Amino acid sequence: MADRTTTPNPAAHRPLGSDTHVQHRATLRRMFDAVVDAANPEHLVVRHLPRPPRGRTLILSAGKAAAVMAKAADEAWDAPLGGLAVTPYGHGVACPRVEVIEASHPVPDQAGQSATARFLEEAKALGPDDLLLCLISGGASALLAAPVPGITLTHKQQVTAALLRSGATIHEMNCVRKHLSAVKGGRLALLAAPARVATLLISDVPGDDPSVVGSGPTFGDASTQGEAQAILARYGIDPPPPVQDILGDPTAETPEASHPHLARTSHRILVRPRDALRAAARCARSAGFRPLLLSDRIEGEARDIGTMHAAIARHVLEAGQPARPPLALISGGETTVTLQGNGNGGRNTEFLLAATLALDGVNVHGLACDTDGIDGRGSHAGAHIDPSTLTRAAERGLNARHLLDTHDSGGFFEALGDLVITGPTRTNVNDFRAFLVPAPP
Repeated sequence: MADRTTTPNPAAHRPLGSDTHVQHRATLRRMFDAVVDAANPEHLVVRHLPRPPRGRTLILSAGKAAAVMAKAADEAWDAPLGGLAVTPYGHGVACPRVEVIEASHPVPDQAGQSATARFLEEAKALGPDDLLLCLISGGASALLAAPVPGITLTHKQQVTAALLRSGATIHEMNCVRKHLSAVKGGRLALLAAPARVATLLISDVPGDDPSVVGSGPTFGDASTQGEAQAILARYGIDPPPPVQDILGDPTAETPEASHPHLARTSHRILVRPRDALRAAARCARSAGFRPLLLSDRIEGEARDIGTMHAAIARHVLEAGQPARPPLALISGGETTVTLQGNGNGGRNTEFLLAATLALDGVNVHGLACDTDGIDGRGSHAGAHIDPSTLTRAAERGLNARHLLDTHDSGGFFEALGDLVITGPTRTNVNDFRAFLVPAPP
């Protein structure tokens, strides 16, 4: 068996009663399912559709929820309608009047570029009596691929891949994306003017800034080229020369919110991460755990956030603070993983593996999943942990510390049979994390 950096404390690993283990795991899964259901586009879009225009309506739906959002709008819209929905591979559903196109996420591809170019030509033809209905969810930034003149799709792919590996936050990534795009950062709304523009959003970003969700194709942009340059420099990313030229050209700056062509735009956020976390809290309470919502906007390195959550859980057990058990610690947001080596880098499994090492077998049960059903480059949403995780790993010869350091947390939980696999959920309100801290016996 491989040497372990951290040796589990045998006294801390009392055998779990199978009923208790199954019960807590089922509670955590019900909490996650409640979060996903709260963000289901099918029962959100129809309530908030705008009034039909005198002219025609063109839909652009983009993101992980794009096909379901488009289908809901299509079926409820009692007027002429056309348009496109661009969604990741495997996320499509049939729509009566809206064409669904699948493309690559998180790095854009030719399918996304071709679909976006087609849509932009249609948007240019809209008039003052027409409506552009945008349905935007997480993932739209990669799927709407329209490089500004002077750079190519390859350039955007190179910059996106570098940002993904760097540990940059979603706000930082989308700042750069806006300034390299002919559709993001308000440029789609400029193109569609003088048409009315209505945007319905499912927020997946900490803070719920609508101009950051999907890189804000219909919102004025408060970020600048200088900020984009500083972000690339901060993470040691040396972009291709054409990208450097674009970011240094003041005539290529994104439009501000005060731009007159953005005057006929409106938006509504259909669901926020905190709305979904409240659904999980209700589920926890029904199972006998007092819910404590830590935050819906936690960012930072996944392993550091995992260690921090473990410290809170241990303090609950040892000191009854910030609240006494039985307690459900709940949080959301979007952590990052700065990749080194060839690991898959799933931020939720990395969070859990770091937390597992810090908990070292104390009586805490946990789950962390991405609400879109895909964590990192794996086919899983996330994973479970329980007090026996490290003991079971040692029995299988798994070096938990090494797998954390090489960003192979997905492999760790796969070997234990503790992955959560949902397939695409066709929505996204960011990460969901929960620890159950039972009352002492």
